Amino acid sequence: MEKFDPKPILDSLPLLPGVYRYYDEQGTVLYVGKANQLKKRVSSYFQKSHVSPRISMMVSHIARIETTVTRSEAEALLLENNLIKSLKPRYNILFRDDKSYPYIVLTGDRFSRLTYFRGTPNKQHRHFGPYPNVHAAKESIALLQKIFRLRTCEESVFKNRTRPCLLHQINRCTAPCVGLISEEDYRFDVQRAELLLEGKHHEVERMLQGAMEKAADAQHYELAAVLRDQLKALHTVQQKQFVESTGGTTDADIIALAVQDGMVCVNLAMVRGGRHLGDKSLFPEHAEGLSRDEIIEAFIAQHYLDRAAPPLIILESDCKDHALSGLLTEQAGRQVRIIRASSGSRRQWLEMGMRNAELALGQRLMQQGGERLRLERLRDFLGMEALSRIECFDISHTMGEATVASCVVYDGMEMRPSQYRRYNISGITGGDDYAAMRQALMRRYQKISEGVAPDLLLIDGGLGQLHSAMQVMQELHLSVPMVGIAKGVERKAGMELLIFEDGTEKRLAPDDPALHLIQTIRDEAHRFAITGHRARRGKTRVASSLEEIGGIGDKRRRSLLTHFGGLREIAKASIEQLCQVEGISKSLATRIYQQLH
Repeated sequence: MEKFDPKPILDSLPLLPGVYRYYDEQGTVLYVGKANQLKKRVSSYFQKSHVSPRISMMVSHIARIETTVTRSEAEALLLENNLIKSLKPRYNILFRDDKSYPYIVLTGDRFSRLTYFRGTPNKQHRHFGPYPNVHAAKESIALLQKIFRLRTCEESVFKNRTRPCLLHQINRCTAPCVGLISEEDYRFDVQRAELLLEGKHHEVERMLQGAMEKAADAQHYELAAVLRDQLKALHTVQQKQFVESTGGTTDADIIALAVQDGMVCVNLAMVRGGRHLGDKSLFPEHAEGLSRDEIIEAFIAQHYLDRAAPPLIILESDCKDHALSGLLTEQAGRQVRIIRASSGSRRQWLEMGMRNAELALGQRLMQQGGERLRLERLRDFLGMEALSRIECFDISHTMGEATVASCVVYDGMEMRPSQYRRYNISGITGGDDYAAMRQALMRRYQKISEGVAPDLLLIDGGLGQLHSAMQVMQELHLSVPMVGIAKGVERKAGMELLIFEDGTEKRLAPDDPALHLIQTIRDEAHRFAITGHRARRGKTRVASSLEEIGGIGDKRRRSLLTHFGGLREIAKASIEQLCQVEGISKSLATRIYQQLH
């Protein structure tokens, strides 16, 4: 291979802001970076002094450089992080945090519904958050239900209730669906829930105290008792569930960092309305050799690229990337400050975040120690020193109906759910697992090159399924080691039979860590296949059942689907609820109900 000479490119680069990309000989992107002055920044990589081993390794693989000039450093920062997320370069630090964060929502309906939501907030409803995870959001919803008893049911259920549900019976809902609370009183509860979500606890407490005393003076003792219980529940919530700060109604994110044994953990804690809503720990890839400031700044840029930042971001040290604050301010449409936690409540928040990061990192290291042992044992057993990525296939159906194939991925010592795939199998004889396996493998691998194929392919099944897989790989000219996993005696765990391509069969001891890893991956493939199969089967059965009912044409079928929101909801509906749909008479509703039950 001819040695890459960067000089002609470096000589032509301008002293302007922009983004640079390094590629290897195969055209794979190695690194994406930004610069205030492209010429100076890119040239620094090719100096012999002050270069880390990680950078030296990257530079030795560079075969091509591409640059894009931007109007400002902030624009370069935005482009850099868009490219990092889309290209996932080998030498960039990567935070795998693709899921949107949940919000608590009070809908704009006449009787507001309390729920949680992921995605872009809708202006028709009130959104509070975001929360670090669904558990934190649901926990807050449960607490609000205890205090204010707001409804949480879907609109289609709410409109079709004829009597109170179980939530009313256990004092978690005031049953506005059947008129057991006036619209005015319900709106008052919603207003207080909003104030509590905004962190205005003392204001809510004053309102409840005043309303309780007023009701008692008017000898409305039942109402006074309800308000007293709400006040008591509020005090319990304040004492046990909410970590209040001295910062009033501050909205802030606290970002803390822990580093140990070459592994990095970034802890993100969210404070909204002065309340600590919880935290989330993330473990970036490719963070080796980076300073603490570089890791934190990379997290801020990647995390807030697609979401608005709060007014305050609190760090353990000053942010040196001055373009970050300007970009976040521009995206949010208001001032965003990135500051160092120096004292007071902000320092307490940061110290709590650092403790949580250290705890999460310790747990991760302990888990990875066990995972490393399992993977090393499997490598020894198979004689594959470089084994890292494993893909496993399984087939699920019921007597040949609604066949679904699953592919799950294990890589970097953990399962990778974002890379899982399901395949709805069609055009084969029902129950032909060999043909189903062949179709799934063809669809998975016919468009990939050998360079991105798995290191090992696990096939859940016996020799027949393994032969189908071998034929597909031969036709696609892919060389991937394969192992079949046959059920053991009486299908007991620990008795699995491993079948190899040459026909040999082996068993591992039930307590062997290598077998435990194989079982984990196989069980995940089975779970993923069967959940997909059940969903497909249920959808097919309900759809076909509707078509078989006399008097149900396209128009009425569309009306049913629009009203209930889906096929499963139709199957759950009562005769009375079915009658609520336009064009569905009592007799037709009875026929629909009988057909689906």
